[in-house]
Amino acid sequence: MILGENAFADGFDALPPWLINLLAIGLLLGAVALVVGRLPRMDLGHSPEFLKRRLRNWLPLGLAYAFLYMGRYNLTVAKVALGDRMTKDDFGTIFFWGTLVYGVSFVVNGPLTDRFGGRRTMLWATGGAAIANVLMGVAIMDGSPFAALPMVPLLSTLYALNMYFQSFGAVSIVKVNAHWFHVRERGTFGGIFGILIALGIYFAYDWSQIIVDHAPLPFVFYVPAVLLILFLALTAAFVRDTPSDAGFPDFDPMDASSGSDGKRLPVFAVARLMLRNPVVVTIACIEFCSGYLRQAIMQWGKIFAAETGAKTDFVPANWGLLLCVAGICGGMFAGVLSDHVFHSRRGPAAGILYAIMVGGSLAMTQLLGHPGLGWLLVFMSLAIIGVHGMLSGTASMDFGGRHNVGVAVGLIDGMVYLGTALQALVLGEILPRGVAQKSAENWSSWPLVMLPVAIIGFLLTLRIWNAKPSPRGAH
Repeated sequence: MILGENAFADGFDALPPWLINLLAIGLLLGAVALVVGRLPRMDLGHSPEFLKRRLRNWLPLGLAYAFLYMGRYNLTVAKVALGDRMTKDDFGTIFFWGTLVYGVSFVVNGPLTDRFGGRRTMLWATGGAAIANVLMGVAIMDGSPFAALPMVPLLSTLYALNMYFQSFGAVSIVKVNAHWFHVRERGTFGGIFGILIALGIYFAYDWSQIIVDHAPLPFVFYVPAVLLILFLALTAAFVRDTPSDAGFPDFDPMDASSGSDGKRLPVFAVARLMLRNPVVVTIACIEFCSGYLRQAIMQWGKIFAAETGAKTDFVPANWGLLLCVAGICGGMFAGVLSDHVFHSRRGPAAGILYAIMVGGSLAMTQLLGHPGLGWLLVFMSLAIIGVHGMLSGTASMDFGGRHNVGVAVGLIDGMVYLGTALQALVLGEILPRGVAQKSAENWSSWPLVMLPVAIIGFLLTLRIWNAKPSPRGAH
């Protein structure tokens, strides 16, 4: 966040608006070009036809996941637009209930995804989230049929409904891709997963802001609903659960399911298996910290800029796009580092990125009110999105195995959102209110409640430094 009354007075703010927008778009295109041009190739004997079909499989599925993000974090943009009609306490409460439902829903939705397949549950995710977004748009429109109901309980209920269906998204994409990617190339896929998260953040913040600026406020919910319906149709048309469903032979990805008889275990048996696996439990605890830290930056960063009068500066004005660039770079950094430096171990890459979070949290305590804080937050976002893509998008496949990955993702990604729910309550309660919130110095508690969580996450990554999946048939 670029802070201070005269922040960037001699820099970006001196440029014409059209040039600033062009520069921001150039940053995004440059990041994508860098990733595509430098992406390492892992030769595992896949035919060109298989690779093309795999691209047609994960791309619509991944973009559906990105637009789920748009239909999830548009609430933050709506909060800023609503101003005093939705206080920080209100926002924290609504966001808390939504993320709590999201986290707990994995107990049910992970096993459902293992049973019915990721393609079908992604259809449920996009359809259900679309309906919930339409209802939220109706709830905030002038003359709403819900006008007699108190806004906070109403939006808490509708956002919780939205997040229940949203919780199918991550499980679905990982479930499908567990059959299509070998362990040795999953680190790179974790980078792709990070890119999809980053694109979703870009859609959620910058596209939603454009909608708010040029259309009635309810359209910040209606537009994602339309896009989700579109990608529901594309998912139905192109996505298949396994290579054999698309006319290609299945292969052994050498994950934790390798050596098994291919049968799906009962839910409670899988849950016991996951909870007895110290690596899976440690990853889930790390991701609890990731959920807390990720939203402590991304959600409150934009609100912080609006309340301290910096929302027109370059970083907050292009918050979603810069987070997108950061996520792309962080995801690919983590993926390439994991596959090509640490031989498909996920712990070292996560540990390096968590060390950045510790250093960044310390630096934040000294940079409140300084123009460099915004770029620091972008750099920290690079680190935490990279961790999330690596562990939720990749390690869950490795250690859960393709047959039972739904339960593994449910445990790991559920912990992400329980961490998110905790930070919503903590920051919603301790951050300044009223006149005090207009001064950046009064936000000193913000980095202080991030630092201990970053340290805990870093120490936990050391426990999985050498962890790799063990196929069941291995001795």
